[in-house]
This record gives sequence, structure tokens and C-alpha cells, in this order.
Amino acid sequence: MCGINGFNFENKELIGQMNNTIKYRGPDDDGVFVENNFSLGHVRLSILDLSKDGHQPMFSDDRYVIVYNGEIYNFLEIKEDLLKKGYKFKSQTDTEVILKLYQEEGEKSLGKLNGIFAFAILDKESNKLFLARDKIGVKPLYYFWDKKRFVFSSDMKSILQFKEVRKDLDFFALNCYLRFLYVPEEKTFLKAIKKLKAGHFLTLKNNELKIKKYWDIENFKDKYFDFTETKKILKRKVQNSVKQQLISDRPLGIFLSGGIDSNIILSQVAKTNSKIKTYSVGFEVDIEKEKFNADFYLARESARYFGTDHHELLISGKMVADNFEKVVESMGEPFSNFTNFSIYFLSQLAKKDVAVVLGGDGGDELFGGYPRYTYSKVISNYQLLPGFLRQNLLNKIGLKIFGKKFKKFNKDGIEKFLAIRMRGDKDIKKILKNDKYYNNVAKKYFAKFFDPMMADDYEKNFMYIDFKTWLVDESLLRSDKMTMAHGLEERVPLLDPDLAEFAFNIPSKFKLKGMKTKYILKKAFKDDLPDFIYNARKRGFFAPGAKWLRKELKDLAYEILSVDYCQNSKELFDFLEIKNILNNHISGKKYNLNLILSLMTFQ
Repeated sequence: MCGINGFNFENKELIGQMNNTIKYRGPDDDGVFVENNFSLGHVRLSILDLSKDGHQPMFSDDRYVIVYNGEIYNFLEIKEDLLKKGYKFKSQTDTEVILKLYQEEGEKSLGKLNGIFAFAILDKESNKLFLARDKIGVKPLYYFWDKKRFVFSSDMKSILQFKEVRKDLDFFALNCYLRFLYVPEEKTFLKAIKKLKAGHFLTLKNNELKIKKYWDIENFKDKYFDFTETKKILKRKVQNSVKQQLISDRPLGIFLSGGIDSNIILSQVAKTNSKIKTYSVGFEVDIEKEKFNADFYLARESARYFGTDHHELLISGKMVADNFEKVVESMGEPFSNFTNFSIYFLSQLAKKDVAVVLGGDGGDELFGGYPRYTYSKVISNYQLLPGFLRQNLLNKIGLKIFGKKFKKFNKDGIEKFLAIRMRGDKDIKKILKNDKYYNNVAKKYFAKFFDPMMADDYEKNFMYIDFKTWLVDESLLRSDKMTMAHGLEERVPLLDPDLAEFAFNIPSKFKLKGMKTKYILKKAFKDDLPDFIYNARKRGFFAPGAKWLRKELKDLAYEILSVDYCQNSKELFDFLEIKNILNNHISGKKYNLNLILSLMTFQ
């Protein structure tokens, strides 16, 4: 993995500053190109072809120039086809394959690339700049455009080195963040800077900027109706993806939890690799050790079962407090989740041994792993019943299973989604000053997924929304930022685009069976997993953040959330209300972890 920068004017000093700003993403090498009224920069984390032949910016026929961040898993097959067409190669890198393929097919080349990437190619002859982001959105790509100056980078901090970028806050984005705990693409916190959406490319020529979608899930119809056969196809596709993503000229490891996804990946790697390094994180806590470390203990058992070279890390509240600012700075833009700290420290540990790790991201969104999908399914089934039966069931069964949540969730369309997925507005309205509070931002943003619904199956549509929003702008962004803070590359085998397309053609009834989640995925790998993993209940990831806020993080929280901590925030927030919210959490009167952490991160 690497970092890329660039802009549509010549300035060697600025492109050097931008490279230095993201040097942590590529500690092995760096380079710049300043010609033809363009400047391109690159910092390199060497994974394939560790020689100088992999240096970037890379050139082809003295016409095309590329800066590239990512990995293309099928580059050898593409290279073989290009060799047959007469193309010659100077390196063993996937970078050169992308460059030659673009030379051959232009923007159509994106359809052939299976990988995670963000890259820019300059055609010096036509003076056309071409940028693209991978299909799923694993690798970030930001840009600034004021109709004259165009600046892009792997990180917002780098773009801000260009002093003409205004830092006006996007209040719609702020309101989204306080409700979602992330900012949805294409927005960022700054009005002037955008994210290039997943599965899109951008062209700049003659001062005209165009953005076009080249990939998405287009077909949601159920295509597979035989459970046994579908299970076999699913297993084969996962196995192929894992096998493809093992390609590396540097040591490789696995982020291992007690969950089904990372253990499926480990089980497949273990079939061909007997020297696997695995990494897991747990928590130093005084009470409820079992609750907060159940996942950690399962990972330890799994590592023993598969015979891995296992490495463990226990995170304390003091570690989080001491490194809070450093972790937030590594984000580049605020997104709020205590998992950020776990991945940050785990990446720091893994980087001592390996340059690449495999992670289990995406399994929940593609195969129905979150409890919210089962809530939704129960309500969908309930709403199919005749009215008189619904009234009786509401009191006898619905309330018994879900409590008050059942009445709250018993809605249709977008209202049902918002009731299950979004936090309430009550506290947000209190803390934001009147002119900064925007009403119904969640409904406005997510309406596009319901008008019309992408899929006839509500739960499939629900999973697709998470796949396009939460996964990209929170989970994958977190993985990229926290791993790359230490120059570590994370790959995500369960998010192979072909596997994703297949997943949305599987009936939801194969994924959600009763209250069981990821049913078909678990069944597909039952014979490869130890019983203690296969039969483990879905726990989710519990970090003791709420407890740390009452103890190790308490002083830091009061400091960061004080009225004088950040002068620019005085016009945004009511700090008396924020102090009340913090006091209520510290005293145990009301759980306010998510809101408090989101405010601390923003500050």
C-alpha cells in the first residue's frame, strides 16, 4: 500500500510537502513528477517487486504517468494477456500492469481489475488526468476542485497543504456525523473537499471535470434456490478470493478475532501455509473481564487449534488516554468508534513482523451478520400477517422478544430503517446551537435507497445500504487509516467484487434463519472450523470505552469537552449541555458513550 498526491499545476515544493504529510503510508520510497502543468507525488510501501523497478511515479512510452495505491490480485493474468498483445514490461509490479492496461483499454480497463486501489494516470499527450477508486471503496481518495485548481490525495491532511483550500465546515456533514458517527461519501467535514465515491472514476481535461460510476451491485434478484448448491458455490468463491489475496513479496499475517469471518479466512490460509502469524487484541479491565475479552479468549483458542504463531495485545484505558490525540490525528477526518484504538494498537504490533494482514471486513454486510437484520426480518414477517393476528402477536410475542424496541421498529420503508439504525435527535438538538442543528438529515441522506428500494427484499436492501455507507465510510475507512498509520496493508478477502455480486443474488432466507445470522456462510465452512467457533454466539465487539470514560479517560474528556479547548467550536456547541451529558455518563445516570466519543474525536 502507498499514498498518492497530485494537482493540475507545477509546484515541486508543494508536492514534496504533500508527500511528507503522508510519508507514514509509504515509508520505503517516494518520488515526484512535475511537468506538463501537472504535479504528481507518491510514497511507497513495497509489497510486490521490492526493487527500484517499482519506483513511482512510473512511466510508459514517455506518454503515460501513474501514481498508485493498492493491490491488484489478478494482475498476473492481465499481464499474460498484455504480453500476447506485444506489450513489454520492465518490472514485476501490478503498477506497470495497470498502466499498460489503461494504455490499451482506457477507462474500460477498470472492469478487469480485481483489487483494492486508488490511482491517477496522466496522459501527457492529451493532458488528461484520470483518477479511479476501487469497486468496493477499500482505498480512500479525496479531492479539491474550485473550477480552476484540482488537488487530490489519499488523505485530507495532504490536500490542506495547498493553502488556497478553504476550511469552511459543512454543517450537513457535521449533523450526519453526530447521528451516524461517520460522514457519508461524497462529503467530508469541509465543504471544499470531497471523496471520490467507491466504484467511480474522475477525468480532468481542458479544465472540465467529469465523474462517472463504473461499478455497483446492479442485480438484486434471487438467482440461487438450492441451499446445498449455493453453499458449495459460496465456499468456492471465498476460497478463490483468499488464495488470490495471499500474493505478496513481504511477510503476511491475519487479524484474528473470535468471530466467524476472520476464522474462515484463517481456516483457508492454514490449508496451504503452516507458518501463519495471527494478531488479536484484548482489554485490561478490573471488572467484567469475561464480557470484554470473550472474543480475545476465543481467538486464542482458535490460534492454538490452527497452530499459528499467535501474538496478543492487551489495551488499557491509560494507553487510550495517552495516545488519544495521536490516533485521532491518524484518522485524517473524524469517525467515531472505540474500535479505532484497537486496530491502531494491533497494527502497531503486527507491523513489527509483517507488512500485510488479512481481515474479515464485509462478512456481516454481505451475509447478514448484524442483529439489526434479524430485527428487521421479524418485523417484515409480522407485517405480512392479517391485522387481527398482528394485534395479538404484538403483545404476546413481539414485546416479549424485543421489549419496547418492537413498537419502535414496527414501521415501514425508510422509517423502519431509521428506527433500527439511527440514534435519536434529542441530545443532538440540545448540544448544537440552533442555526447549526439540521433536522431530518438521516432521512434526507438515506431516502435515495428507498425511492425506489434497490431490492424487493427489505432485508437485502438493508444489507445493501450498510454495504454502500457504513462499510465504506466507517469500517473500511477505519481499517485503512489505522493500519496505514503504521505502514501496514490490510486486505479484505470477503469483499471480492465477484463474491459481493454473488451475495446479493442469494435469498435472505439463506442468510437469516430464525434468529441465526450468517447462516449459509457458517454452514459453508462448518467442516473447516472448530466447534467452539462454529457454535459461538454472535457477540459483537465490546470495548470497555464506557468504563474507561468514567475512570482513565475522565480527565481527558473534561479537558477536550471544555469550552476553551477549541476556539472554533464555541460557535457550534452548547458546552453546558455537553458537560451535563458527560456528568450523567460519569455518574452512571445515563449511558452517553457514543455521543461523548464523537464529540471528543471532533474536537
